[in-house]
Amino acid sequence: MTSASPIYALGIDFGTSGARAIAIDTQQHIQATAKISFAASASALAQQWQETLWALLADIPLPIRQRLGAIALNGTSATVLLCDAQGRVIREPLLYNAAQGQAVGSAMAQIAPANHVVQSATSSLSKLLWWCQGNPQQPPAEAQYLLHQADWLSFLLHGRLGVSDYHNALKLGYDVAALAYPNWLTSLPLATLLPDVRAPGSPIAPVLPAIAQRFKLPVACRVCAGTTDSIAAFLASGAQQPGTAVTSIGSTLVLKLLSQRRVEASQYGIYSHRLGDRWLVGGASNTGGAVLAQFFSESQLAQLSQSLQPDRPTHLNYYPLPQPGERFPINDPQLPPRLTPRPPEAAVFLQGLLEGMATIEAQGYARLVSLGASSLKQVYTAGGGAHNQAWTAIRARQLQVPVAPSVQTEAAYGSALLALPNLPTSDGVSRGSDGSADT
Repeated sequence: MTSASPIYALGIDFGTSGARAIAIDTQQHIQATAKISFAASASALAQQWQETLWALLADIPLPIRQRLGAIALNGTSATVLLCDAQGRVIREPLLYNAAQGQAVGSAMAQIAPANHVVQSATSSLSKLLWWCQGNPQQPPAEAQYLLHQADWLSFLLHGRLGVSDYHNALKLGYDVAALAYPNWLTSLPLATLLPDVRAPGSPIAPVLPAIAQRFKLPVACRVCAGTTDSIAAFLASGAQQPGTAVTSIGSTLVLKLLSQRRVEASQYGIYSHRLGDRWLVGGASNTGGAVLAQFFSESQLAQLSQSLQPDRPTHLNYYPLPQPGERFPINDPQLPPRLTPRPPEAAVFLQGLLEGMATIEAQGYARLVSLGASSLKQVYTAGGGAHNQAWTAIRARQLQVPVAPSVQTEAAYGSALLALPNLPTSDGVSRGSDGSADT
């Protein structure tokens, strides 16, 4: 392959409702996309994921596939499965929100430090302990590897079992500061199932010859260590400098701030992912689109938004919650929603709700900064409301920093960016994100 040949990186995103693939060129321009929705009634999840992966690859146009130089995948955080020595799935995968860890909470408390991220009932390690029936001394006899969704799908492409990345491995107990598993974890017999952890985006191996032949991929196409869907979405946003942040407005409000310093505050559900030599500090409020959906349809929101007056605050002082309880930026499981008084004008009521959410967002970033994160300088927006100009103006007034839509909103684009540094150079050598040759 010559330096003049077009060459592309492919990012693949496995989300909650479907999967998407995006191929980009060396200028980060999108050259091809593919999207497949999951069947709602599918019982064999791993089989569905595998079939979806093959279908996505087949849907990328042949001229693009023939020039793919690197591939990276993301999956939902803490979605895990158990494999045997051949990579066959021996337990039905447990999804990101499966809370089997509740049944082994007391056993986990005896293993991991207090307030550690793995203490969550949905963490990867909690699910592994549940598969061990609460006994870390007795992992399932036939199990050889605990893998995350992205790990296993990448294995199908490169054929090397037991490889993960430090984004997915955070909720498995991996110490992302020391870049090693902690002693309290490695001393347990179940540690034999833990994957080897690489830096996200680092090259693992070329695609298997059979995969290259089936999909007409270059035999030198590298499969790279992946990431989680939320971090891939952050990478796609365009946020690159400390102080830049992404607010994801979905059913809840999720804040992620790129910081020079790590922040951990379990009482607020705050923890940090490692991004090279920086940290991605995150927190989530229960406010968000779920509250708006209690009062307005999507068409009503679109219509009423045309009547909002961001330069004339309502001063209604709402704290919009779908039900009592908040963790961030206020930690109060009994905190009641504050949605009164309600004005007769629907547009004024909507503006009051949006102002309340903007206040919570501003308080959230202030909380992260007060705990040690880098000062807020710029906010990108993903999800619903990203292109609502009135809401953006309301938020910018509260945040006192520029607010703009994310450059790209698809997590698959972020995964493609992870793969991009591994494209072969003119000398035919693939280079990792640190510039080192990978032979």
